[in-house]
Amino acid sequence: MDRSCSSKPNPPTLPVVPLGGTHRASLAGHRQKGHRQKGHRQGVSLLGAHAVRLGFVLLLALLSGCAPPAPNRTSPESPDKPSVVATSTIIEDLTERVGGDEIQLTGILKPGADPHVYEPVPADSIALEKAKLILYNGYNLEPGLIKLMKAAGVRARQVPVGETVKPLQLEKKGEKVPDPHVWGDVENVIAMVSAIRDALIELSPEDREKFTQNAARLTGELTQLDTWINEQLATLPADKRRLVTTHDAFQYYARAYGLEVVGTLIGISTEEQPSAQTVRKLVEAVKAAGVPAIFAETTINPALIKTVAEEARVKLAPKQLYSDSIGAAGSEGDSYIKMMVANTRAIVDALGGKSAPFEPVAAPIAVLSLCEVLRNPVS
Repeated sequence: MDRSCSSKPNPPTLPVVPLGGTHRASLAGHRQKGHRQKGHRQGVSLLGAHAVRLGFVLLLALLSGCAPPAPNRTSPESPDKPSVVATSTIIEDLTERVGGDEIQLTGILKPGADPHVYEPVPADSIALEKAKLILYNGYNLEPGLIKLMKAAGVRARQVPVGETVKPLQLEKKGEKVPDPHVWGDVENVIAMVSAIRDALIELSPEDREKFTQNAARLTGELTQLDTWINEQLATLPADKRRLVTTHDAFQYYARAYGLEVVGTLIGISTEEQPSAQTVRKLVEAVKAAGVPAIFAETTINPALIKTVAEEARVKLAPKQLYSDSIGAAGSEGDSYIKMMVANTRAIVDALGGKSAPFEPVAAPIAVLSLCEVLRNPVS
């Protein structure tokens, strides 16, 4: 996908602090070819991005569009609809958008649940055994559910949609492991939407047109979201583009949008417990970086990161970030797109920038379906 209209600020060169056993993204292979290995996204003026976006908006204005349906976390049972299970709330949200009313969708994790530490319950086994298709993130994001899925009674096709994306590599106990938090980069999610579409078409070929249209509409919104995030982060002063969070879930976001992850309390898995030494090292890293604020997360107890903020004498951002799950229904982050908007505005506003609302233009199906097919032919 051509994203030449995006403007990516270069990140500060501060290294990520190795915090005693926590994970750190190993980005050497990526950064040798540029900040994002997509150098055409850098060096283009923000004015150019606005011009392209304006042209896109004017094109859409000439055609009729359809607003996306409101999210429905639980599909009504129907023997005529194929049964699909999604593990994480993010995968469930994307699948609901692509599958629409043509599938019976069951989500395992609830909004706010932590996939790293989730322990399956008997109802999960029943859902997995009844499913015709299981969509999950992969890269060991949901280890308990992945183990259950591999059990003898589960015969459904299993698709790790997050593994469509080439992962960043993190260090864990001296070994490199894939970072599962691929959704931090919207471009990755566009690829995941295509994988979901293709899996649903294979499951229910008669609904191919509907799935393709739904995926095209969602892809149009995601493309606008990616541009919008670039524009918001561009308002940050260069010396303020530094991020400190509770766990290491924002490497893809930072790499995509020109931030530097200074440090985290824990690594990619929330199973870890930070030591007193880890907390002290993070406090020193925060002081050295001069960040104006650090961030708690919605799925993790904020007590320790609050302690870091107090000892480093910096502000704990007033809004927590959504990391491994979307928010509860009715919250400002109750879909993937709204979660990314909420996170971006929280980061930009707390670090000294000025964010604007995200106002996507409804995507006309006729145009986007053609673009989607040309970009990602159905296999």
